[in-house]
Amino acid sequence: MSGADPLLDSLRSAVAASPDDPTLRLHLAGLLLDAGEQQEAVSHVAAVLGRDPGNADAAALMARGLTPQQPPRPPRPEPAPVVGKPSFDWEAAEAEVSDVVAPRFAPDDEPERVPAHAPTGGGRFVVERPDLRLADVGGMDAVKKRLEAAFLAPLRNEELRALYGKSLRGGLLLYGPPGCGKTFFARALAGELGANFLAVGIHDVLDQWAGNSERNMHDVFLAARAAAPCILFFDELDGIAQKRSAVVGGVLRQVITQLLAELDGVSADNEGVFVLAASNMPWDVDPALRRPGRFDRTVLVVPPDGDARRAILEYHLRDRPVENVALKPLVARTEGFSGADLAHLCEAATEHALLDSVATGTVRRITQADLLAAAGELRPSTGPWFTTARQVALYANGDGSYDELAAYMKRRKLL
Repeated sequence: MSGADPLLDSLRSAVAASPDDPTLRLHLAGLLLDAGEQQEAVSHVAAVLGRDPGNADAAALMARGLTPQQPPRPPRPEPAPVVGKPSFDWEAAEAEVSDVVAPRFAPDDEPERVPAHAPTGGGRFVVERPDLRLADVGGMDAVKKRLEAAFLAPLRNEELRALYGKSLRGGLLLYGPPGCGKTFFARALAGELGANFLAVGIHDVLDQWAGNSERNMHDVFLAARAAAPCILFFDELDGIAQKRSAVVGGVLRQVITQLLAELDGVSADNEGVFVLAASNMPWDVDPALRRPGRFDRTVLVVPPDGDARRAILEYHLRDRPVENVALKPLVARTEGFSGADLAHLCEAATEHALLDSVATGTVRRITQADLLAAAGELRPSTGPWFTTARQVALYANGDGSYDELAAYMKRRKLL
């Protein structure tokens, strides 16, 4: 324990005099962390959590204390003012190195350059330029091949498209259990095409005032057409376009009618606008949207396979203090887990190690035992979805729409 800092010494004395004051202890702990005194800081945070386990400020400081810190850099000395010398001639310097270094400021008449990954659009619909690729998705080779065949290949090769008479009309519906990466795949498809990406949710379309919802739907397509080439992505399509036979009231009916009109290009040409959607319950989507020229292609996005689970676990553990973690047993124990389930598993293991550090007063890292214990306590959140999907695959697949789902469930012995 260092006593060189008068402020820290004063706060230590104050805490010794008032050991039950959590605010004082946490203030001291924060300053200790800033000074690199992690061990002492964690002991003070542990004392607070021992009395108040739900203290959010203490939990945040404990997480910070468990993360290895880099030594603080010494402050850079301010340059001493130069008296009697002329100011630096920036124009002459720029002219001298103009063939190597770009100028500091662009001319006023030069067109604005927007980074490829930056959001664009001044309206309320934000158009992005994702830099994701399908290669960034670990594993899931079957889903990637299906996306390549159903969506990417016809778009990439104009000559083959013409040879086979393949039309670009129609959309693609991604469906499957929640938390399995449907939105991530949609962004990756935009990245593969080098296209803009416009994601639309229920809150972007539905409005309490008559006529506004239909106008919002029209505005969504206007924004996508203005940003072409653009992937227009509808998240939770079943919430926006439920079966009209099950809809009570006229608002959703009008929204579906407007969506159908926009997809068919009644009021404008959709050239360069590629429409994707995601749904956890595609069987609740209005059948009119599944007809040719609309969302007539479907891809099942299933829970991550072994390679994907390994990549997801590595991603969520990359910035956490782990020690001797073997991922192979974890991958084997998490069959059927969604990506969201795996993220929750890492959170639960972190919490277990943190609370144990509080109880023992000794800071320790996250171990294999913590992760395996968390895996044993959790159950895949995909179970209820597959229970419903089983009924659909058995009794509502007369037209073969869910053959891919039935085949997957048979391989998994869920059907």
